[in-house]
Amino acid sequence: MSMYSGLEVRVPFCDHRIAEYLYHVPWQWKDLNGVEKGLLREAVRGWLPDEVRLRKKSPYPKTHNPAYLEAVSERLRGLLAEGSSPMFDLVRKDRLESLLTDTRAQPWYGQLMTTPQTIAYFLQLDYWMRTYHVRVL
Repeated sequence: MSMYSGLEVRVPFCDHRIAEYLYHVPWQWKDLNGVEKGLLREAVRGWLPDEVRLRKKSPYPKTHNPAYLEAVSERLRGLLAEGSSPMFDLVRKDRLESLLTDTRAQPWYGQLMTTPQTIAYFLQLDYWMRTYHVRVL
């Protein structure tokens, strides 16, 4: 993706030798001291400041800004009002509406996708289905 955009990116952990090695590392080493990425965090001790090395994992994307939730919610409201999305053959409209009304609900898959990301996912699904003329038979 980066080269398509003319951007050169260095991704050291994508080296297949590292991936092959870590595939065989016992889980208790990876989860060293009961901390996610514990082996990696220990390996970079002294190279990175502790505030970086020990910071809590923050997966991408994180969209805490209330304006993002409002923007994707407004687009979903438009889709629901229009009523012709091909996605409605796969997804119940009432469940999509509940994303807009039930502020307490959190998706079952946890930290990576909360309500704003879930709404964005369905907007992307609608876009993909329309763009490529996908229909469910």
